[in-house]
Amino acid sequence: MNLNINELKFNADGLIPAVVQDDSSKDVLMVAYMSKESLEMTLKSGYATYYSRSRQKLWKKGGTSGNTQRVKSISPDCDFDALLVIVDQNGVACHTGNWSCFEGSKVSGSIIRRLTATIANRKDNPVEGSYTSYLFKSGVDKILKKVGEESAEVIIAAKNDDKKELIYEISDLAYHTLVLMAEAGVGVEEINEALSARMDGKY
Repeated sequence: MNLNINELKFNADGLIPAVVQDDSSKDVLMVAYMSKESLEMTLKSGYATYYSRSRQKLWKKGGTSGNTQRVKSISPDCDFDALLVIVDQNGVACHTGNWSCFEGSKVSGSIIRRLTATIANRKDNPVEGSYTSYLFKSGVDKILKKVGEESAEVIIAAKNDDKKELIYEISDLAYHTLVLMAEAGVGVEEINEALSARMDGKY
């Protein structure tokens, strides 16, 4: 990464704001602050390290949760007083368990990526009252039963020639399929690769 730290304009507290964006989905994930030391650590390790204003110390993103950010690029704005940090996000970005700290905003738009990350987080960190956590706790047979039920409901909706119902049921099937993938350790990228191979072949 070609970044000249000496060109940057840190504020009176020695910090510079960093807007963090996911490289694949282009979702804006979070806004954090970096000090010169945290920026140097980020450039050296390749993984995002920030400065916590509330705790007054450095923190490596995902150091505790495992939701790390592998940095692809760091670019200053035109005034050199803010940074755009492009990352490969592992897991969710927000401490609430959401994919993005801007969940629900138009700046967080890749629903499959967000939903996959949230499902994985519910598996690793169960939440009381969460339907997804309930499915994982119930086990693979329960998940398979739901996939089967939703598949049948998609067929029924299609036969009824009801587009609104069909969209609803396909969404249910997609969600439960993503839960099954998480349970089986199958990633979205692996499905992408398989579909890409098919497109290059018989499709």
